[in-house]
Amino acid sequence: MTILLALIVLAAIAAFLLIRSEQMGALASGERLKRMEAESTYKEGAFQNLEITPAIKEGVSQVKVFSQFFFGKDKRNVPSKPLPVQVTDLKRIPLSENVMVWFGHSSYYLQLDGKRILVDPVFSGNASPIPRSVRAFPMQHVYTAADMPEIDILVITHDHWDHLDYPTFKKLKDQVKQVITGEGVGAHLERWGYPAEKIHELYWGQQKKLDSLTFTSAPARHFSGRWLKRNTSLWSSFVLQGDSLKLYLGGDSGYGSHFKKIGTEYGPFDLAILENGQYNENWQYIHMMPEEAVLVGQEIGAKAILPVHNSKFPLANHAWDEPMIRITKEAKAKGLPIHTPEMGQLFYLDKPNETKEWWLNID
Repeated sequence: MTILLALIVLAAIAAFLLIRSEQMGALASGERLKRMEAESTYKEGAFQNLEITPAIKEGVSQVKVFSQFFFGKDKRNVPSKPLPVQVTDLKRIPLSENVMVWFGHSSYYLQLDGKRILVDPVFSGNASPIPRSVRAFPMQHVYTAADMPEIDILVITHDHWDHLDYPTFKKLKDQVKQVITGEGVGAHLERWGYPAEKIHELYWGQQKKLDSLTFTSAPARHFSGRWLKRNTSLWSSFVLQGDSLKLYLGGDSGYGSHFKKIGTEYGPFDLAILENGQYNENWQYIHMMPEEAVLVGQEIGAKAILPVHNSKFPLANHAWDEPMIRITKEAKAKGLPIHTPEMGQLFYLDKPNETKEWWLNID
């Protein structure tokens, strides 16, 4: 009994220290909070989705979700060997080239109109505040913050651990010129030492022009939170308009009616970068199924889609390669062009590329 009580006390102390630690970020206050409170979807201290969005499907208990998550994972949830990763020297890519380099999950680097853009970088190898609890898959090469060049614009779609990685953001702080994100997310960054004047927090529909690039915040159907309370900052997708190309940066989102509206208001798009992975029928409203991602590509008027949010972390129960298998099959069936670059591959946004089904023959 004494040992059990001691373990409970230690666990409580650890939880208390974790909640108070810098990596948790900060909640909005002052003028930032006043701006949030003025938004139509901010109610009772939290942002809301545009349509009713349960965290888990109706009729499914939280106990069942946890049980299936810990005991119902596919035997191939983690690849059996290191995944292929191409080594690209980002610092040597000519600024005249419009390119993308994907690092796995939702982290990727863009160059557009001579600007260097980094989206949702997670380089610590962990997608959780608890060390070694949600570890990245084994890789043939691992990109780090040190591999990044000076970043003109850092884009953050929302504040979840697999998108807003405290160790990475601390290391990148002095390399970043400007930040584009959703309302409330800046509170985390300011606590971590990012100057307030660098941070541009947008609500859905708001725009920020940075030289030739225009970023427009658009809705997503998801949630946020690094604290015990959810939705204290905004989750977003972004329309990125350059001189000659228009991209859709999808962030995390379940399928919803907002996609058709995005297509009508902002489409068509030269490329849509869409989430595809970490889905489950139990949380079908906050993450898309692969087939839905293809439908979204069609609804927003994308000339082609590029799937992300996969191939790095075991955040769901499906086999590690299932998202890529399903989305490529569906895209071919629907006649929608799909690009599947390897992690680290230099992918040109305005030139022909050769991509392959790199996940084949890996258990």
